[in-house]
Amino acid sequence: SLPAASGLAEMGAHWIHGPSPGNPVFCLASRYGLLGPEAAQEENQQVEAGGHPPMPSVTYGSSGKVLSPKAVREARDLFYALLASTRAFQGSKEPPWPSVGQYVRAEIARTVPTIAGGEEDARRLQLAVLAACLKLECCISGTHSMDLVALEPFGEYESLPGLDCTFPGGYSSLSERLLSDLPEGTVLLNKAVRTIQWQGSFREEGDDARVFPVRVECEDGDVFLADHVIITVPLGFLKEHHQEFFQPPLPERKAQAIRHLGFGTNNKIFLEFEQPFWEPQQQLLEVVWEDESPLEDPSADLEANWFKKLIGFVVLQPPEQHGHVLCGFIAGKESEHMETLSDAEVLSAMTRVLRTMTGNPSLPAPRSVLRSRWHSAPYTRGSYSYVAVGSSGDDIDVLAQPLPEDPRDPRPLQLLFAGEATHRTFYSTTHGALLSGWREAERLNQLFQAPVPA
Repeated sequence: SLPAASGLAEMGAHWIHGPSPGNPVFCLASRYGLLGPEAAQEENQQVEAGGHPPMPSVTYGSSGKVLSPKAVREARDLFYALLASTRAFQGSKEPPWPSVGQYVRAEIARTVPTIAGGEEDARRLQLAVLAACLKLECCISGTHSMDLVALEPFGEYESLPGLDCTFPGGYSSLSERLLSDLPEGTVLLNKAVRTIQWQGSFREEGDDARVFPVRVECEDGDVFLADHVIITVPLGFLKEHHQEFFQPPLPERKAQAIRHLGFGTNNKIFLEFEQPFWEPQQQLLEVVWEDESPLEDPSADLEANWFKKLIGFVVLQPPEQHGHVLCGFIAGKESEHMETLSDAEVLSAMTRVLRTMTGNPSLPAPRSVLRSRWHSAPYTRGSYSYVAVGSSGDDIDVLAQPLPEDPRDPRPLQLLFAGEATHRTFYSTTHGALLSGWREAERLNQLFQAPVPA
């Protein structure tokens, strides 16, 4: 049994997306008994949410009122229909637009005049909700703007069936369980790597018999010699450091894939309250700025209006475990600006947003704030990858390709690459990351089992 309000807050991965038999994270979590009773239910594994889980939600408008659920639902249905229609452009030689954002906006411009019965207020509200949908999609894609996300490959991303669920004991309960199966001392923490030298001939001190192609040097000066290294650092780190991190530098094809693929920031802002102002059954409090439209550019003043990029708040369940905590999500440049502010500034901005939305100017401020800062974090420099305009799913496969490139090289598989950004259909997810790690481990298994040429 969990202690009262153990205050668990997931700073990183939050949900198992698509908890069903095809999801290895779900399968491991089930096998280890790490999930709550609902998650295991058969019917929950069959829900087709298409990556947008239906949650009991309430949508607040910036006029301080709850918006009409019917109007919100109609706009959202239109948005998801447009997103689903992007699949038609997979493999298309001439997509109508380079990006998902431009395509969706063009379609909105084409259809919105005809919806909402041509009534001006209803149409304005539809546009405001559509603008909010685009911001939510930025969080899901981990990007600043859907204009940066390539249209043609967008449909390659696959969602698994199942109603997204969380780990009652935290996501780390899974990695701790996996670690407990390994011999003591196998995993070294706080061992930042400075450089990975490959294609070399390195010897252990005093052991001339054995020559290694790879030498890993740590920031603290420790050195590890190896035949094979699996690299799983985030794409954000590779974008910033691949040139000096690998010696010799990576081949141009791989460097180009690293440059072209997208990598953005999605952050969380946790707010803890003395008392909830929301209803017990509500799981999601959404926020819509009623003067916004996807057909008009947002005001350029990012620093003054950063908080408008916030999509709303998930209510952490159950309150017995978490206390009364909301978790806000915000992506892109605004999210990166938020990282530079003080806790007090973030708390005050969030209090203003909630007072505006609920129409209650005396709504008590949260008693504390906690947030992620994935862009400032030196070894991540963001959250997860997307297929950017100017890149394609092929870049993901190029990033995943081991080195040296020549399969006949006498010293094969010196550098192997895994991590979410190396999985062509499940990028941005923990199950994509896990599968990519298994893929590379299997590559080594195959090599070790290969018959030695006579």
